[in-house]
Amino acid sequence: MSDKLLAAVVSLAFSLVACGGDDDVAGIDGPDPLSFFVTSVGTGSDGGNYGGLAGADELCRSLAEEVGAGGRVWRAYLSTSSVDARDRIGIGPWYNAAGIMIATDLDDLHAVGPDLANPSEATDEYGEQVTVLEHDIVTGSEPDGTLAEGRTCQDWTSGSAEDVAQVGHSDLASLPGLVSVWNSTHESASCTEEGLAERLGAGRIYCFAVR
Repeated sequence: MSDKLLAAVVSLAFSLVACGGDDDVAGIDGPDPLSFFVTSVGTGSDGGNYGGLAGADELCRSLAEEVGAGGRVWRAYLSTSSVDARDRIGIGPWYNAAGIMIATDLDDLHAVGPDLANPSEATDEYGEQVTVLEHDIVTGSEPDGTLAEGRTCQDWTSGSAEDVAQVGHSDLASLPGLVSVWNSTHESASCTEEGLAERLGAGRIYCFAVR
């Protein structure tokens, strides 16, 4: 093999290694890989029972994996009696499936959050807008990302009619006099499938990649 050919082979090998970084498994080419989405599905008959935080995190990871972003650490934006949602998701920044920045950091996320007037921001893992009929997104949180006490479906283990969840809105559609906040707008009717659906929800949650 000539010296020139050998040099070319070595150069190609180093290029292939360099292209195999973490962002390649993130599902989006370029510097701003997917790190935020609303789940495209809810919990169905399980209602508010996600199997605790571990089950909710696995839902986020499995949906991310379907779009090529499963190689990241995914966390559900849910508060419990022992941890606040804001403390689970890293420090940012976060980007949706279209590469749009949702927030630069935790302060920005909880001061502004996704632009609810812009349907291209709070989208699912495929980049699809959430239907208004399912715009209640389960969080169990206050606007600052801390626990909404008594509104976590028993720390996401209950699908009972006796329990409730705090939800936010993925858009600005609201009842008269009700202000939409992305992570904390009102409580659900209950933690059953029907209770989550009654006020326009389906048990969807927000997912963040830890950054």
